[in-house]
Amino acid sequence: MRALSGIQPSGELHIGNYFGAIKQYVELQDKHEGFYFVANYHALTSIRDGSYLRDLTLEVAASFLALGVDPNKAVLYVQSDVPEVTELTWLLSVVTPMGLLQRAHAYKDKIAQGISPDHGLFAYPVLMAADILIVQSDIVPVGQDQKQHVEMTRDIAAKFNQAFGEEVFKLPEALIMPQVAVVRGTDGRKMSKSYNNTIGIFEPEEVIRRKIMSIVTDSKTVDEPKDPDNDPLFPLYRLFVDEQEAEAMAADYTKGGIGYGDMKKLIVSKFLEYFAEAREKKAQLDAHPDYVMDVLREGGRRARAEARLTLERAREAAGVAVVR
Repeated sequence: MRALSGIQPSGELHIGNYFGAIKQYVELQDKHEGFYFVANYHALTSIRDGSYLRDLTLEVAASFLALGVDPNKAVLYVQSDVPEVTELTWLLSVVTPMGLLQRAHAYKDKIAQGISPDHGLFAYPVLMAADILIVQSDIVPVGQDQKQHVEMTRDIAAKFNQAFGEEVFKLPEALIMPQVAVVRGTDGRKMSKSYNNTIGIFEPEEVIRRKIMSIVTDSKTVDEPKDPDNDPLFPLYRLFVDEQEAEAMAADYTKGGIGYGDMKKLIVSKFLEYFAEAREKKAQLDAHPDYVMDVLREGGRRARAEARLTLERAREAAGVAVVR
């Protein structure tokens, strides 16, 4: 089975990215053939600084490697290194109904936020479909809130196959990850760069400490019982410990005797312990950027070899493969 997923280079990776997606990618590469990419074409809908985008792209790629994506097990590449995906986007565009795009959750959310839409934002799902279909993915690991992306891809692929009378594309399945964690940010909302409430995995230790220590709590004293299910700190703590430790802390929380300040210090310690190996490896990769570039070149070569086969079939079916 071939699994595919990508992540936008929109900033430094945070723990929400890791527990919500990358941790699952690392686990999947031992069970399936993984194709993971840095979605820099998608990032152009919000980033208009070429130098900054290049830096972010390499930063995300290095972070993937530091966090456990193994180029001997999975294909890691940059989206723009597979230019076939943009030609396929056009071929898919001609069979994609406007109504389908108008129903996209991401598009409607942006409109609700008052963002003035452009064609890139509106056609975003078609590019996403091309990403998935170009390497003939079998499964796409997503959270429940992202299931629509895969459903739209299936609709677009089916319409192309039907329009041109050939089964060019297999219909991928959404692999809903039940263990995907919705990580709360420093303000209690879902961790997101949009909310400026993230805790970066590779930020300096003093920055991580400051962010965690600044999380707002209620006014309960040390001795007062606290509810782990309605607390901004406990969900963060349990990300970094096993179930036994989490249950023990939940029991202590309920009894009282633990102050928020001590809990925050403990979270900092657990955070740094959990990501110690990844942070060390990231520092090594930052010192040897040529290795990251080599991995991306090889990943791009492998992904492009698959993409060419798919695109040729699509071009042939659509009748645009004229001169041979």
